[in-house]
Amino acid sequence: MSRDLRIDAYIAKAAPFAQPILAHVRALVHRVLPGVEEGIKWGMPAFMVGGKNVAGMAAFKAHCAVMIHGEGRLGAEESRGEGMGGYGKVATLADLPDDAVLETALKEAAQRVASSGTARKPGEKKPPKEEIAVPQDFAAELAANPAAGQSFDSLAPSHRREYLEWITEAKRDETRSKRIATSLEWLAEGKRRNWKYEKR
Repeated sequence: MSRDLRIDAYIAKAAPFAQPILAHVRALVHRVLPGVEEGIKWGMPAFMVGGKNVAGMAAFKAHCAVMIHGEGRLGAEESRGEGMGGYGKVATLADLPDDAVLETALKEAAQRVASSGTARKPGEKKPPKEEIAVPQDFAAELAANPAAGQSFDSLAPSHRREYLEWITEAKRDETRSKRIATSLEWLAEGKRRNWKYEKR
């Protein structure tokens, strides 16, 4: 089993109730997906096949979250309002679905990854994404809000991209305006787009 020591440290620092949950999910992922890669993304343990996200997990103050990908990306909020991840707020091992259910979901996620494009070889760098231009309406708001503008400019390219993707993917003008307003608020406070999901 290939282990990332940062995940060992993450589990060790988690609350006592969370440690057996995280350890169980990690062991299950490795059992179902031999050769799976480990890493930390958005401050949370992530599991990848060919460098592409397959699953993730996170520990919070009173619950854990388990994410198996395919619909949305790591850190996406569930539309059901049950918290991050597709399995609700997991506070005990009994809150997890049966291992067979998770195994099926993991295998299906790995198949989606395999069919979505050529997986990268271990150690191969991910090709850079095409840069997203800052939309004029967002640029104007950043210019009018120096704190938000400075915060945005100081972000790493990948974190700037998270904001830009969120704004430009809005399908309605009203949604776009709300996302711009929220982005300005978070940026003025020095927050990254996915700050809610970073380990507290």
